[in-house]
Amino acid sequence: MSPAPPLARQGDSIVAIATAPGRGAVGIVRASGRDLAPLVAAVCGRALAPRHATVLPFLGADGRSLDQGLAIYFPAPHSYTGEDVLELQAHGGPVLLQLLLARCLQVGAVIGLRLAEPGEFTQRAFLNDKLDLAQAEAVADLIDASTEAAARSAARALAGEFSQRVDALAQRLLQLRMLVEATLDFPEEEIDFLEQANARGQLRAIDTALRAVLAAARQGALLREGLRVVIAGQPNVGKSSLLNALAGAELAIVTPIPGTTRDRVSESIQIEGVPVHVTDTAGLRKDAEASDEVERIGIGRSWEAIRGADCVLFVRDLTRAGRDPAYDAAEREIAAGLPPGMTVVEVWNKADALDGESTPALAIPPGPDAARPDEAPVAPEALRLSARTGEGLQALRERLLEAAGWQAAPEGVFIARARHVQALQRCALHVDRAAAHLDTPAPALDLLAEELRLAHQALGEITGVVTADDLLGEIFGRFCIGK
Repeated sequence: MSPAPPLARQGDSIVAIATAPGRGAVGIVRASGRDLAPLVAAVCGRALAPRHATVLPFLGADGRSLDQGLAIYFPAPHSYTGEDVLELQAHGGPVLLQLLLARCLQVGAVIGLRLAEPGEFTQRAFLNDKLDLAQAEAVADLIDASTEAAARSAARALAGEFSQRVDALAQRLLQLRMLVEATLDFPEEEIDFLEQANARGQLRAIDTALRAVLAAARQGALLREGLRVVIAGQPNVGKSSLLNALAGAELAIVTPIPGTTRDRVSESIQIEGVPVHVTDTAGLRKDAEASDEVERIGIGRSWEAIRGADCVLFVRDLTRAGRDPAYDAAEREIAAGLPPGMTVVEVWNKADALDGESTPALAIPPGPDAARPDEAPVAPEALRLSARTGEGLQALRERLLEAAGWQAAPEGVFIARARHVQALQRCALHVDRAAAHLDTPAPALDLLAEELRLAHQALGEITGVVTADDLLGEIFGRFCIGK
């Protein structure tokens, strides 16, 4: 999408179709500006009572009706943007809405009316103090929510729950900053402001509250972004069957022929309201063992997907482990190639095919001298399942949420973004440094004051108290036009 307009253009009046493209029962054309009286008079044919829905014809240039619908006028400052806002609710035909938009632009030329850029209505709401930046982002997150839990959490953020907790932290930091500044400004005073006000206790309380907000923000960011999971393993271990089982649909082709999957197949599912983006990949093996160039390209794309994942489901075959030395050697090679620090969930598939045989050890044999399968211990962290029968799938879902750090408390979670989490982490870092300065026998008050200022500034970045113009352009440029 194109970036939101520069602040210099915020004085323009704007108009856009505010409903999604395509046919619908109702379509909305929305305008915002400093004085929309000429637009109201030309399109509606009369003045409108503020905040009342009025049924009337929308007039074309020849004075004839383009359509009949509802017109609602919101005089400034009591509107979504803080400016005059006019909403025309017509029948939702694409051609009709374009005619109505063109009519608005025609008569609005006298007031400098132009087409709105993506996110410009909400950007004006932010600039006119109708919403803070976290609430403005929650508008887009509510529209884009892919699960019920994400939608509810976005609604809580839009209502201001996240902002209120951040503001409360900011106020406590501000009070502590005032104490430190007072001590710096009046060093000759006998009263030790910091000791008297229990500055150490205040900072500990701030740190505790901050960690709670950070934990909730991490949960909210997971609800918004979801978990990127890649299913990886050797050919014919049941990766595609596992994707189909998790998705509850036949998305990937499943055959007993190794190398059936040549490219990535993705599907988004939800587990307890958390979006999980699952990608099935081509079976991993040495390039020399690949049947053709297409399979080699698929294997390369598999490793590329693994490097970009949050979590890897390493699928292994219970019917071959410990029985086939070549298979075991390839398992060790794949495990060694996984990115360092990657979250890996080991999955042992085809439990239904054992037919009463002893279960092989759920761990990669270390080499040719490994113990027999029935003698080796079972790795407690491995999951045994059957993609065909569904055995163990629920345990796998729970393990994925655990790997993502999800805690089942969606009703207390507000939607958050990666930048919010990063800002809270920076705040926590500066609070820790401030505590270290404060705990020394002779605190360096100037350094303490600077760390508290930086912590306070990090919180301000979340709600937009401290915000660079280029960040605003990045945020609002991702909105849909008309919002």
